[in-house]
Amino acid sequence: MKCRACNSLKLYKFLDLGCHPPSDQFRRLSQINEPVVFYPLNVVICDECGLVQLGYIVNPKVLYQEEYPYESSITETGRKHYFEFAKSVVNRFNLKKDDYVMDIGSNVGVLLGSFKKIGVKIQGVDPAPNICDIANDRGIPTCNSFFSKDFAIDLKREKGEFKVITGTNVFAHIDDWDDLLEGVKELLSKKGVFIIESPHFLHLLESLEYDTIYHEHLSYISIEPLVTYFDKHEMEIFRVENKDIHGGSIRIFISRKGNFEIDASVPNILKKERRCQLRDHKTLDRFSEKVKDNRLKLVKLIHQLKSEGSSIVAVSAPAKGMTLLNYCKIGSESLDYITEKSKLKIDRISPSDNIKVVSDDRLLQTKPDFALLLAWNFSDEIIANLHEYTAQGGKFIIPIPEPTIV
Repeated sequence: MKCRACNSLKLYKFLDLGCHPPSDQFRRLSQINEPVVFYPLNVVICDECGLVQLGYIVNPKVLYQEEYPYESSITETGRKHYFEFAKSVVNRFNLKKDDYVMDIGSNVGVLLGSFKKIGVKIQGVDPAPNICDIANDRGIPTCNSFFSKDFAIDLKREKGEFKVITGTNVFAHIDDWDDLLEGVKELLSKKGVFIIESPHFLHLLESLEYDTIYHEHLSYISIEPLVTYFDKHEMEIFRVENKDIHGGSIRIFISRKGNFEIDASVPNILKKERRCQLRDHKTLDRFSEKVKDNRLKLVKLIHQLKSEGSSIVAVSAPAKGMTLLNYCKIGSESLDYITEKSKLKIDRISPSDNIKVVSDDRLLQTKPDFALLLAWNFSDEIIANLHEYTAQGGKFIIPIPEPTIV
């Protein structure tokens, strides 16, 4: 393979998590005997430009067009985050009621719904048919399609230009960046803004967030390679904001060259990335060793609790949790079930080990001794919501960055 940002073949593999099924491939109970396809899950860095990316790409039709079960922001924390996102963009760029905002990979329309509430025109696009149906039913106009230059040309004929185009947790999911950028430039007004938000690779390294690595996440974003990449397309990053969502994310503001003054946040984050030596092979190899150590500690803890006769379940079923369970080989022999809030996952089975996904209500009915919290990035909210469980003596296991009992 070659780097998607600069086409270099100089790729260094620093992490191998083995083979995994797609992390969002929750199956129906009737499919329990159907074969499951496992794909390599390893991570490389481009020694030319510094982009971190997966070493194997799964066909996106497999990932997104077979009853995709992910709903963006079913947590209150997430909903507040996206409303703040919309409000800050409208204020910063002085959007009016006739200005159009597009969200690429808009999912069920949480972000666009916030823009709509504030009072601007909206348009979504998403490749998952079932997700688009939910969005359209909620009054969020959403096209069922992968975003591309051809799609942008057709949409421009119908809607005209867009003042703002967003992509939250989607830029890193796309393989062909060149086609994406050509489509964005086709739709974006002359002084329009392209805003992407993604987990920051720096946070992934510092907080050992290896479970956020799965087949949908093709790239692991840092600013240095993006500066070079956008420059190649006559665009530039003019502002970067740090956000707490998803374990540490960055919001990146991009426009055509010369439209905006470069904010101090851009050189500042570049200095921080270089100071942390994100591109150094020794830094990356140390991270890989810490991942292996985390697995040993978590497996040891689970086995110890089971040997003492404790009952254990998992709480929440995010894609990252499936990476964790599969890599650590924690299955139905250890976990009685997984609980969830999302109706798209309840009454299904986990991708790798057929663990049944049930409603959060089951937690209070069966009162397990321990609950492995897979959506650790929302731990404060989830633990607060399940206070009745802890009041009855239940305890949570937080797996990342260090296995901890709460």
